[in-house]
Amino acid sequence: MATRRIIASEKTILEKDDTAQEKSNISPAVPKDVIYKLLGFSAAMIIVPIGSYFMTVHTIFNGNSSLAGGMAAVLANVVLISYIIVAMKEDQTDLQKDGKPDSKKTQ
Repeated sequence: MATRRIIASEKTILEKDDTAQEKSNISPAVPKDVIYKLLGFSAAMIIVPIGSYFMTVHTIFNGNSSLAGGMAAVLANVVLISYIIVAMKEDQTDLQKDGKPDSKKTQ
């Protein structure tokens, strides 16, 4: 059986752990403004439909909860579609910032 001898100039694994290493990049993978937009639209998905239901059930629809619920469903879809549009526009601006030519400018 062969054994390996540690040479005095060679560091062991434990000694390598004690040395200062370069700091890792701990910045978030997702920018803060994207997180804020997601939180804002998530709150809107809760507040807008429920709020619109309770605001319209007795004022506009005179107690008809089916119509008020339909209105709440429509407004939930409006919030969802607006989030998709905002996300698509943000993705297009990211592509333009990366230095790729805009298709409208090259034509």
